[in-house]
Amino acid sequence: MTSARTPPEIVARLRAAGCVFAEEEAEVLLRSAGTPAELDRLVAARVAGRPLEHLVGWVGFAGREIAVGPGVFVPRRRTELLVDQVVALRPRVVVELCCGAAAVAAAVAAALPEAEVHAADVSPEALVHARRNLRADRVHGGDMDEGLPADLRGRVDVLVANAPYVPTAAISSMPPEARDHEPLAALDGGADGLVHHRRIGALAPRWLRPGGHLVIETSAEQAAGTAAAMVGFATAVVEDPERYATAVVGILTDAGSRPPRSST
Repeated sequence: MTSARTPPEIVARLRAAGCVFAEEEAEVLLRSAGTPAELDRLVAARVAGRPLEHLVGWVGFAGREIAVGPGVFVPRRRTELLVDQVVALRPRVVVELCCGAAAVAAAVAAALPEAEVHAADVSPEALVHARRNLRADRVHGGDMDEGLPADLRGRVDVLVANAPYVPTAAISSMPPEARDHEPLAALDGGADGLVHHRRIGALAPRWLRPGGHLVIETSAEQAAGTAAAMVGFATAVVEDPERYATAVVGILTDAGSRPPRSST
């Protein structure tokens, strides 16, 4: 294995391997390595295509370091748009579905310390990291909303999700570090990428209070489909060109779409 110990040498190796942000990545690797041998190992693994965030155990997101690791989806900068939208609503009760490492929930909780913020995911690997980023007792396991406490029904101000929305056929064209190292379940949104958005749109009314909000990350091309999945909501598409981010924000308007509150 070729050693690369100085910043210029590390940058050169990373750039040769196709790392677009070689200088920034070199700085992170240098800061994370405890010994020269560990630095060599980290650089070699990154050059081989392992995600930087999995190697160092964290990702910068909304001004915070979010714990991540192998087998966990790495939060992208574009998802900070969801944080902005949720915080602007000044909610008292927030639930993040399909939370992964709970990056959105953690950032919202930091910005709104008075809010009650919950997160849920089905992946055991993701839940380990989510409980490092958010209060452990507010992280719930289960498919979609299955693990949420029943007493949240009808009182959630904002339900937010960055659910998988990559069309199945498009996964093969994703960058290798995502395609080969992040869980397929965290990427695959079904044939049109919207299967999870339709599920969330259907379940959201039973958790939201009247006039509550549903916020879902999507793509510019899929925004109309995401909005159509929000039956009973008045919707608006929000875009942030700087972060290449798109979200649909819905306000619950159809009170009749909410099932009766559970007594369990």
